[in-house]
Amino acid sequence: MFSRLSTAFFYLLAAFAVIAAAMPGGEPTKTVTVTANPNPTPIPASQCNTGDIQCCNSVQSATSSPATLLLGLLGIVLSDLNVLVGITCNPISVIGVGGNSCTAQPVCCQNNNFNGLIAIGCTPVNLNL
Repeated sequence: MFSRLSTAFFYLLAAFAVIAAAMPGGEPTKTVTVTANPNPTPIPASQCNTGDIQCCNSVQSATSSPATLLLGLLGIVLSDLNVLVGITCNPISVIGVGGNSCTAQPVCCQNNNFNGLIAIGCTPVNLNL
C-alpha cells in the first residue's frame, strides 16, 4: 500500500515539474521599431518633433558593445540595427537660459521610454542654430 502511494506521489511530482518547466516566466521581450536616419547630420533643435531634446553622455550605434549590452538587459529587440542609441540621457530645454546646458551630446530621439538609461533612434541636434 505504501509503495503504491509513494509511486503515485512520485508521478504527480514529476508531472508538476514538467508543467512548471513548460510555463514561460519573466518579462516579455519588447520589440522596438525605429526608422534609421540615412544621414545622421545634426538638425536644428526646432526640428525635433518627438519630445524633449535629450542630453546623452554617449551616442553610439545600436551594434556597439555597450548598446547591445543595455538593449539585451532591458529585453529590447530592435527591428533595425542601423540606428543611433543614446546612453544615460536627460531631457533638456532649449528655451531659456541657464541650468539647461548640455556638455555631452544633444540628440533628438524617437523612443525615450526607458527612464533615461537608453534612448533609441537618435539624431544629433545643433543647439547653436
